[in-house]
This record gives sequence, structure tokens and C-alpha cells, in this order.
Amino acid sequence: MATTNNSTLHTLYINARLIDPATGRDEIGGILCDGKVISDIGPHLNDGKPRANSQIINCKGHCLVPGLVDMRAHLGEPGEEHKETLETAGRSAVAGGVTTIVCLPNTEPAIDDMSVLEFVARRARKLGLSKVYPYGAVSKKLEGKEIAELGMLSEAGAVAFTDGFKTISDIQLMLRALSYAKTFDLLIVQHPENCGLSKNGVMNSGETATRLGLGGIPRYAEIIMVERDIRLVEMSGGKIHFAHLSTSDAIDCVRKAKARGLPVTCDTAPPYFALNELAVGDYRTFAKLSPPLRKEEDRQAVIEGLKDGTIDVIASDHTPQDEESKRLPFSEAAAGGVGLETLLPITLELYHNGHMKLIEALNLITHRPAQLLGLKAGKLEIGRRADITILDPERGWKVEDKTLKSKSKNSPFDGRPVQGCAIQTIVDGRLVFQAEG
Repeated sequence: MATTNNSTLHTLYINARLIDPATGRDEIGGILCDGKVISDIGPHLNDGKPRANSQIINCKGHCLVPGLVDMRAHLGEPGEEHKETLETAGRSAVAGGVTTIVCLPNTEPAIDDMSVLEFVARRARKLGLSKVYPYGAVSKKLEGKEIAELGMLSEAGAVAFTDGFKTISDIQLMLRALSYAKTFDLLIVQHPENCGLSKNGVMNSGETATRLGLGGIPRYAEIIMVERDIRLVEMSGGKIHFAHLSTSDAIDCVRKAKARGLPVTCDTAPPYFALNELAVGDYRTFAKLSPPLRKEEDRQAVIEGLKDGTIDVIASDHTPQDEESKRLPFSEAAAGGVGLETLLPITLELYHNGHMKLIEALNLITHRPAQLLGLKAGKLEIGRRADITILDPERGWKVEDKTLKSKSKNSPFDGRPVQGCAIQTIVDGRLVFQAEG
């Protein structure tokens, strides 16, 4: 399965199950790439006739889908290269079939001015792995005090605005941000957590936290912030997106807001529909996340929110933490887990467990995030860049921290048997990842 840098050579992928959630396509066929772009697609390419000046890749019945789009990942660079770099994140991403990443602004310095934004974009282009689109910070230095130059950051390439894993707590700042963003048709992304309620908490409030002697974070810390910001959307007319929702009540708030026609969207992350608070076990720090893992009833509610369309997207919520940050008592350990390589297989559990069709599950990690952020990605279409993932939804493997390509290894799914993996990942027509075996 060779690749080439010769732009005059066509690459023809045949015997593929073409799945494109954007168009509803699900059929056996082929796709022809002319250098960096898709030049043809459909069953007629599966006729066995060689094309002039083409190399042929036999997909052997595996699924050929748009490259995965991850709309929430912390990439570490600049400032936290000991946890992750753009290169290690890129290698981790393509191993997981992710061809497009939207990175959080929680770098050092923060992505609150054009120079840092342009550095990240330029460095990612030079590496040639997954494409990286930065968020811009809502507040200067992520301090939650003064609004950043949203208009200028948007012109420089910021796809939306967030303070990342910091909550925009100041109600006046959030109202100004939403009002300002409305003028330029920009999207504000919120980490919904009432910091007053979550202060000193390290896991979900309840019996498990009490038994372990750990400080609890009540569900209402998320719910109250979602309710507050929906009211601010009503006042301002701005658009808001809530990240990694984890509670039934917060999801229901979004459901009702959408029914009223408000411009409100949300995502969740794989841990919140695949794990519950019991994963903390005996102080397992890899299961310390933000927001925390919730009760089983909330996990089931997240699945229902995905099924009925209330939750628009699944994002990896990739938050690398170095070994020193996790090898501490639970109350002192850093929160977060890596997720670029487990986004695909854990999302596929929704399919394997009968919650949704394969094309519906893939929609949540391809077309929907690209559509939400206005990215030219997540779709198999003639004339578009050839960002493609060939995957086997049935291949079983085991998540093991030592084999992950991320620089940090803190996966909440460490030791979990999963089904589904990327066989090949193609970016701009170039083969950037080939699975072993």
C-alpha cells in the first residue's frame, strides 16, 4: 500500500464500503484521488478497469469514510511540550483516523493574539499530519476579566472562541462576549461549571465520593451554568456551544432550548457515555476527569441525548497529563485524559451496542463537527481535499497506555477491550498512517 508525492499520479481506492454521513451515502464502490483532491467517487469506480497513471489500493471491503474531525483537543504546544507537542498529537490523531483537530487556546502563552494563533497553524502545516485549526480565547490570557480581540482573531483564522477548560464565570463578560460574537456571527464555546460549587471537589458528589473520602462536585455545578448561559443567549442573540455535557438535566436544558429555537448546541466526550463514576475504583487517577464521571443514570441520559440529536457532536476532549501529574494522590492529581486514539472505537460502541446505525455514529465525529464550525472537512465530495480514513469497525484490540502514540498516556480507557480502528489515514491524498497487520 504505497504512497507517492507525485501529484500527477492518481490513487484509486476500490472495494470499499463508502460511508459519507453528510450525504447519506452507504454503498460499495471506489474513490479516485488526483493528488490532494478527490476527483471521482462512486460504485462505477469499482468496475475493475485500471485508470491511466493510477495506483490501485484494494480496501478489501473495509469502510472508507471522511477523515474524523475532533473539535476539542488540548495539544500542549506552545508551553506544555512535556505533556504533548503538535507532532506527538498529530501522530496520535492520525493513528486514530483523525485528520482534522480543533485545538484549545490553553497554551502558554494563550491563543489570545494573532501571533500565537499563526504559530500553531504554521507549525501544524509544516508537520503535515492532522490539520489543526485553533480556537481563539474569549478572555485575554484566559483570566476571565477582559474580552480578547475576537474580531481580529477570527480574521486570523480562529474558528470559534472559548477559554477551553476554564469556565467563563463572569456573567457580564459572557454577556459581552455573546453580544460581540453575534455582530460577527461567531460561536462561543463554554466549559459549563459553576466554580463556586465545584471548588475543592475532585469527583462526582454522591455515595462513591463519600465512601472514598473524596470531595464531591455536584451535578448542579454543570446544570446551573448551562441554565445561566441559555438565558444570556436569549438576552444577547448570540450563539453558544456547551462542551462535554455529562448530566441528564443539562442535556434536558439544551433539548428545551433547541425546541424554543435558540442557537444552542453541545457535545459530549466518550468517557461520559462509556464510563461512570465507578471507574474511579480505588482512587484510579486516570479516571479523574473534568467534568467528573457521573452516575449510571447520567451515562444513560448522555446516550439518549446522542440518539435523539440533542447532543450534536462527540469530541475527544483530549487532555494529556504527564506521569508526574497523575502519579499523585487522587485529590492532588491533574484532571483529564488522552482521547485522540480512542475517539473512534469508543464512538463505535454506540453502533456495536445497538444504540445507532454505523453511519449515524460516524456522523457525530465527521460531518457534524465540521458543519458546526464551518470547516471544509468531514465530507466525501468531488473537488474537496482527500482527507480520508479507511477503517475496520470490527477489528478488536485492547487500549494499553504504553502503546498509545500520544506523549502522555493517561487514558481513562486503559485496559479496555474495544472494537474498531483506523487501517489507513490519508491527509491531502498522502498516506500518513498505516496500521500494522
